[in-house]
Amino acid sequence: MVSYRTPLGRARGLGSAKHGAGHWISERVSSIALVPLIVWAVYGVLRLAAGDYGFAVHWVQDPLNATLTVLTLAISFWHMHAGLRVVVEDYIHKALTKSGLLVINLFVCGLSGALAIFSILKVALSGGAF
Repeated sequence: MVSYRTPLGRARGLGSAKHGAGHWISERVSSIALVPLIVWAVYGVLRLAAGDYGFAVHWVQDPLNATLTVLTLAISFWHMHAGLRVVVEDYIHKALTKSGLLVINLFVCGLSGALAIFSILKVALSGGAF
């Protein structure tokens, strides 16, 4: 039987971390999901640019527009978090710095996404009365 492992890998008993494929697939699926959502978002922004505040509130109150906006935001922030996580894991080598940046990435992406989605839902459900 032919072994494709390096001599160092055989000596240490190390191999694949067995989690990289899941991250890779997750990034590709979110990329594919974002393609039609971004096309729709550009169309929506062009429509909103021609209207006033009342038109924008009415547009966001449409259930389809609110749903697609929330999906676009959620998938975008998830995709951003995954991409930044890979950059930190690949290029930051000090363990403490890497851990700190990964935690900051999670909190910034999670908080930003939550605030954006909350804002859309507030306008969609309350009629935009702030």
